[in-house]
Amino acid sequence: METFGPAQLVLTASIARRYYVDGRSKVEIADEFRLSRFKVARLLDQARSSGLVRIEISHPGAIDLDLSARLQEALGLRRAIVVDTPEVDEPALRTQLGKAAADLLSEIVTPDDVLGLAWARAVTAMTEQLTNLAPVPVVQLTGALTRPDVEANSVELVRHTARLSGGPAYLFYAPLVVPDAATARALRQQPEVAEAISHFDSVSKAVVGLGSWDAGQSTLYDAMDEKACEQLQRRGVVADISGVFVDADGVAVQSRVTDRVIAINAEQMDAIDEVIAIPYGLAKVDAVRAAVRSGLVNAIVTHAPLAKALLNETD
Repeated sequence: METFGPAQLVLTASIARRYYVDGRSKVEIADEFRLSRFKVARLLDQARSSGLVRIEISHPGAIDLDLSARLQEALGLRRAIVVDTPEVDEPALRTQLGKAAADLLSEIVTPDDVLGLAWARAVTAMTEQLTNLAPVPVVQLTGALTRPDVEANSVELVRHTARLSGGPAYLFYAPLVVPDAATARALRQQPEVAEAISHFDSVSKAVVGLGSWDAGQSTLYDAMDEKACEQLQRRGVVADISGVFVDADGVAVQSRVTDRVIAINAEQMDAIDEVIAIPYGLAKVDAVRAAVRSGLVNAIVTHAPLAKALLNETD
C-alpha cells in the first residue's frame, strides 16, 4: 500500500473529499489548491490505489447486490435478485422473498405487458405484498390446488392481482391435477377454461412455482398419487415448474401423467419473454439448475444460501 507523509495525506484526503463527497470538479479543486488539473487527477488515483478512498456500492435493503450480479452472470439469467437473510423458517422466508419479488414485478411490468401467474406458495406471498402494478391483463396459468394446508389458490391470487392492477382477469375454475387425461381434455374444452388458455400465447411476463420433484419439495408432487410420482421419477424428472416437468438436462418430460395436469405447457411457457421463479431451500439446487438449463425460467428471486449453493460456494 502506498504511504503518504502527514502533509501529503491531509492534502490528498482534502482533495478526495472535495471530489467524492462535495461533487466538485477537478478544475475547481485545482484552482482552490493551486495545483494543476493533472496533479489533482494523480492524487485522486493515489487515494484510490492506497486505500485512503474506498468506494462501496450498497443498498439500504436486504438485497445482496454482489451475489445477485454473480448469480445472474454465472447462470446466464435475465435477472437474479438475492435476498440476504439468515431466515430459515419457511413462512417467514417466503414473506421476505415475496416482498423482493413484488418490488421487482412492480418495477418491470409495463402497461404493454400481459402478466401470467401460476400458483405456488411463494407466488402467493408475492401477490399479498404487491402494492402497485401497471394496468395489465392477468392470466391464470394453472388450475387450482385444493388442499387443507393450502390457504389460497390460483383463482384467488389472479383475482387479487387483477383488482390491484385494474386490468382484466382471465381465470378458470378447474383442478390442477385430475384423475385421467380424458377428464383433463374435457375440462380444457369448457368455455371459461378455454378462454383463459387462449390468452397463454399473449403472456409476456410470468411468475411461476419451482419445486424439486420429491416429497415435501413440490406441492404438485404431494398432491399426486404415489404411482404417478414414481413414474415421473423413473423418467428422470427432477423439477416441477408449475406443472411442467423437466429432467436434469432441462428437457421437458411428457407422459400420461403430465396429460392429467391442467396448466400451461412447456411450449407455451418457452414462448414467454420473461419467466420468474422464487425458489428457496437448499434441497432445490438441482431443480433450479434444471429449470435454468431448460430455458423456461430466466429470472430468479432467491435467498443467499441457495444462491451460494448454485455457485458452489460455501461460507
